[in-house]
Amino acid sequence: MSTNTANSGSLRDWILSTARSGHGIDDIVNMMLRAGYNPRQARQIVAKTLDRPAVAFDMAMQSPGGKRTRHPEPPYQVVAGHRTEVSVCVEKPPIRVLEDLLSAEECEQLIALARPRLDRSRTVNKDGSNQLDTARTSSGMFFSVGETPLIERIEHRLAELVGLPAIHGEGLQVLHYEPGQQYEPHYDWFDPSQHGYKVLTSKGGQRVASVIMYLNAPANGGGTHFPKAGVTVCARRGSAVYFAYQGGDKDSLHAGLPVTEGEKWIATKWVRELPYR
Repeated sequence: MSTNTANSGSLRDWILSTARSGHGIDDIVNMMLRAGYNPRQARQIVAKTLDRPAVAFDMAMQSPGGKRTRHPEPPYQVVAGHRTEVSVCVEKPPIRVLEDLLSAEECEQLIALARPRLDRSRTVNKDGSNQLDTARTSSGMFFSVGETPLIERIEHRLAELVGLPAIHGEGLQVLHYEPGQQYEPHYDWFDPSQHGYKVLTSKGGQRVASVIMYLNAPANGGGTHFPKAGVTVCARRGSAVYFAYQGGDKDSLHAGLPVTEGEKWIATKWVRELPYR
């Protein structure tokens, strides 16, 4: 790419194709800087092309230390007075399996609170709305942030675990899978090249990490599979899997494998790069 790319009218196409190929925003901006663009010009062009709010974009670029999570490190972490063992550690993508992140009692309480509020699970549409999707066949519900003392306690534990304030987290989601139900391979980050990215990230910016907590152990199946890493995490009550990513990170592809016997309950927390409010 060269600085006269903009004059040829193909700069927008280059940015979009580069984003689709798996490069994050930081990568694209750095490529433009090496090609001769000044930092402000590069940020403004990328923000406009990828339909991202300029203010949120600038905040993310100017405070890189505050927008990423801290990866839990082995052998254990003590968070909010609660000890969790780090039993598996993968570097690409950053994946950590956490043992006993929740107590058995906390798992049972979450299931009991969520059960009467379950509805067919939805995915986030490009315009920011929710839609039914055949790739996701579970049922689920959302708790509002700090809705109950139990939810608030878990949120503060997770906040200390990832090194970002609780306000960076979306509301805790509980999902229920019956035999045959699954969530096909997908990414948790929002695609910067898609129309509607501005809406999806206007509140809290991009997602940067996920924590999936297993509230029970299915009789068979129901693990979380990372095909690029060749890792499958088995669902065990009280354990969790943490993984981090950037927008465009193809290594973070993952799937909720079909439950073949019994049922599966999980609670998911998505973490944003900016305060989610």
